[in-house]
Amino acid sequence: MINLFLFCRAGYEKDCAAEIQVRAAELDVGGFVKTNTNDAYVIFQCFQAGDADVLAKQISLDSLIFTRQMFAAKALLKGLPEHDRIGPIVEALSEVQYAGELRVETPDTNEAKELSNFCRKFTVPLRQSLRKSGNLLDKENPKRPIIHVCFVAPGQAYVGISLSNNSSPYFMGIPRLKIPSDAPSRSTLKLDEALIHFIPEEEQETRVSSGMKAVDLGACPGGWTYQLVRRGMFVASVDNGPMDEKLMETGQVKHYQADGFRFEPPRKNITWLVCDMIEKPARVAELVEAWAINGWFKEAIFNLKLPMKARYKEVSTILATMADILKENGIKEFTIAAKHLYHDRDEVTVHLCLRPSKAS
Repeated sequence: MINLFLFCRAGYEKDCAAEIQVRAAELDVGGFVKTNTNDAYVIFQCFQAGDADVLAKQISLDSLIFTRQMFAAKALLKGLPEHDRIGPIVEALSEVQYAGELRVETPDTNEAKELSNFCRKFTVPLRQSLRKSGNLLDKENPKRPIIHVCFVAPGQAYVGISLSNNSSPYFMGIPRLKIPSDAPSRSTLKLDEALIHFIPEEEQETRVSSGMKAVDLGACPGGWTYQLVRRGMFVASVDNGPMDEKLMETGQVKHYQADGFRFEPPRKNITWLVCDMIEKPARVAELVEAWAINGWFKEAIFNLKLPMKARYKEVSTILATMADILKENGIKEFTIAAKHLYHDRDEVTVHLCLRPSKAS
């Protein structure tokens, strides 16, 4: 296929585009980006047919900061006739055999969402036709490629596939999380999504479990502390402001009225450090680096508030500097991952693990 289709947050197309250009160049794949501000997607058009499949296979989705989901796509199908939209789509997918799932999607914009009802209704007859033609298995198979049909406007769609082992499990890469009625703030969804995204489901019980000790820097009123308490942890919540009373009543929270940048944990048996302070990203990164060098935690999740311009460059520089500093201070076994999550706004969420992964 010739195009790589990348879903992103509206307004972050330039950052998504800058990142995929760098990553494609690392693989010696030539091409150029096509996008418009607030479209909520980016097209990387390769110079050679088939190169989009190479990118979709060799670039890990999890390694891309500003991309929620991606798939290798054909050229844009335009002017799909109302009396037969299915025919051209099935024809465009003629090379695809025995895919395991169909997703009919739209970009995450208000304009595109107007097509959502159509997409839901259109999925059933399209699925039937794809099964009849042999493009799609009769039963869903999570180990087979996923067919994507993304309508970017009425009668216009990109069609293609993603690999099941390098694809988001969610439509458009968006997890559907509900804010708990007793959560102190909506920010609680950011940490909930982060823990789901960064920690594999099969490792949740061992890495995010009851009885662990955690520190929440900049905790007030307790949105992130809530997620840790919900998972059975004991939390030192650090903030000069007041904490939610219901959280304090759980007996799992100790509130330290202090500056998060000056706080030193009285006990060093901390598994999780979390931080969502409104501060310059470089300063937050330096704080986490200091905690890591002191050996005060095993894993951390923290947010970096983004500048208005050159956001990809800023984040990349900060993460590269962090890696260098950790190595220079004798920390050899660590992983760093970052993602512009759905519940993030003008920030990215970073996960730093100081424990060696299973693959290492």
